[in-house]
Amino acid sequence: MANAEVPIVPVFLNAYYAPNQPTPGRCFALGEALARAVAAFPGGMRVGIMASGGLSHFVVDEAFDRVLLDALRRKDAGFFRTAPLAKLQSGSSEIRNWICVAGAAGGMDVAWSAYIPGYRTPALTGTGLAFASMR
Repeated sequence: MANAEVPIVPVFLNAYYAPNQPTPGRCFALGEALARAVAAFPGGMRVGIMASGGLSHFVVDEAFDRVLLDALRRKDAGFFRTAPLAKLQSGSSEIRNWICVAGAAGGMDVAWSAYIPGYRTPALTGTGLAFASMR
């Protein structure tokens, strides 16, 4: 790709700073809107949608992280639209990015995923590290 031009459209989401954090429902709806916009592009372009951010942190919540990844595999729109706000605070607010991608992925299957609870201390601080690819 030395001379290839790859268009990139960054979309920033205020996942962290109150009082304007979007609700899970709005995050999912944004993802759905992105999918509709991509579907309307002319010429059969291949488009990738990517989100960054960890799952739970600063205290790792393995149980919730695994529930979220399972919901992604099951294509559970209801879960993503109503994800508990209490689980989306502080660093864990980055989960909102994952909710947007879940909305954009629609009926896609999870082709691959991995999860590593990244503990830093015996007090369970760290980050839930997850990676997924959908097609």
